[in-house]
Amino acid sequence: MLFQVYGDTAIYQWIGWILVFCCLIGANELARRTKTGGVIAFLIVPAILTIYFITIYVAAAMGAEWALSNPTYVHMTSWFHYAKLYAATAGCIGFMALKYKWGKIGKSEWFKCFPFVIVAINILIAVASDFESAIRAWGTTWVSTEGVTLYGGWHNVFNGVAGLINIACMTGWFGIYVSKKKQDMLWPDMTWVFIVAYDIWNFCYTYNCLPTHSWYCGLALLLAPTVANFFWNKGGWIQNRANTLAIWCMFAQVFPMFQDESKFAVQSVNNPNVNLTVSIIALVANVLALGYIMYRAKKQHVNPWLQEVFKGTRDYEQAIARQEVAA
Repeated sequence: MLFQVYGDTAIYQWIGWILVFCCLIGANELARRTKTGGVIAFLIVPAILTIYFITIYVAAAMGAEWALSNPTYVHMTSWFHYAKLYAATAGCIGFMALKYKWGKIGKSEWFKCFPFVIVAINILIAVASDFESAIRAWGTTWVSTEGVTLYGGWHNVFNGVAGLINIACMTGWFGIYVSKKKQDMLWPDMTWVFIVAYDIWNFCYTYNCLPTHSWYCGLALLLAPTVANFFWNKGGWIQNRANTLAIWCMFAQVFPMFQDESKFAVQSVNNPNVNLTVSIIALVANVLALGYIMYRAKKQHVNPWLQEVFKGTRDYEQAIARQEVAA
């Protein structure tokens, strides 16, 4: 068992997982299908929440009891949560700029590499967090600012390296397109090879560094965009991922008790041997993914980062078929 899902609360834990999974899929559909939905989700709501967060911290600094006891202030104090929220939201905004061709930047060729840059930044944030645990508590434990006990050791190093390799697995940086209905920003070369390697690595990251949240952000949150990509939004995985990640971070930041202390809360087994096993799997998966990419690139005599290497594969062709055709 990876998680402590048993006993009287198991039914609530499974219901919570299903609700989070379904709500994330639904929220992504609302945000991606219309410009209004995207603007509300990734411009208006984050602006309101920023004001809310600043108000809480200013009031807490002044000693206001309501702020000092606010769940966001008490349970979501880590730098990681805020970095992830705003990095994911920045990705969503940039993807909309590309999708709707906003201004000169949205129409420019050079800005097509933005998805690679923002995804790399998001991965590096998690890699830094993994290495932080290794440095703080090698072979022992440390308690985060949120009161979570974390183990440090080789599992952090292995998964941190897997994350760095995962960045190199993003191919065809400039192969960014818009779907026919302008609902999606497409990255056809980001096929199942990268998606599977990323999902395994990111699950391992949450398992290592967010053991009290991994049931939701390590499983439900990762599966929601992956399922959408495989069944009805081919080529739109990175947009799905950014949308669902930003939406989840907003929810978790405002309602942290859902994951931390409610009937829906789920703890991982938090065993260093289990962490090590998962981390080795993540590292192997990413090494294999990069090896396959290098094999295809060499066979086709192309630069895998500046050119697309998965042309001709089923995933790529299904995604590129959704591309908007110029009139």
